[in-house]
Amino acid sequence: MRYSQSIAVLGTGIIGAAVARNLAVKGFKVRAWNRTSEKAQALAVDDVEPVAEVVDAVTEADMVITVLKDGPAVDEAMKAALPALRREVIWLQLGTVGIETVDALATFARKNGIIFFDAPVQGTRQPAEQGKLVILASGPNKGRDVVQSVFDAIGQRTVWVANEPGASSRLKLALNSFVFALTNGTAEALLIAKTLGVDPALVLETISGGPLDSGYFQTKGTAMLKGDFKTSFSVDNGVKDARLVVDAIAATGVCADVAKAGLARFERTADAGYGGKDIAATFLA
Repeated sequence: MRYSQSIAVLGTGIIGAAVARNLAVKGFKVRAWNRTSEKAQALAVDDVEPVAEVVDAVTEADMVITVLKDGPAVDEAMKAALPALRREVIWLQLGTVGIETVDALATFARKNGIIFFDAPVQGTRQPAEQGKLVILASGPNKGRDVVQSVFDAIGQRTVWVANEPGASSRLKLALNSFVFALTNGTAEALLIAKTLGVDPALVLETISGGPLDSGYFQTKGTAMLKGDFKTSFSVDNGVKDARLVVDAIAATGVCADVAKAGLARFERTADAGYGGKDIAATFLA
């Protein structure tokens, strides 16, 4: 099925570029904007219209999708876009921005007549490019049928979390804490084996096919041993998102020791000069 909705994609990094391409393939009319305009320009060959100004991207758009690096970037872009937004335009916020920011964005949307969906995604480069992201969606019943057609174009599954924005961003922090624990735990297990004089590849071999095994563990572990740190999710983003987890839990009285240790490890990896590499580079820290 092909759709006629006009969609503005704000942010064309690893996830945003893949989202824009997949929407265009499914027949949506897509305009793309990025603060570094060259990244948006690269999408012209994929039937995506690159624009230099955020207001040009959102003018007459039925839907706006933000896939920017952090909360301040989303806030800045949407405030710049506001004069050109249609009344009751649908806004899908796909990035990981944290609890305080998503609540502020929802308030901004409500005050300006925007239909807001809090919809962070689970997945990195490959699932994004294959249209196999998992979307964690929270938002009103109004517009869900239209929104679902977009989610179906970019993802393999949508988990509807709540009717009010915010719950999805909270779930995303919990899921990210698990991803980071797996990543850092894998790196540490391989390093311990190597340091104790055992071939670290035996860690992967022994776990393979057993109850501790997973595709993620094998993929990241293999990348670590090969020194292949092509970025699917960067260490710098790991620092940002791990800090969001630690900050979110700080006021609750819960002691999240693993999350804090993971943040420290990512920070150490970034400080060593690997911030732009994949989070598998925590193996080097």
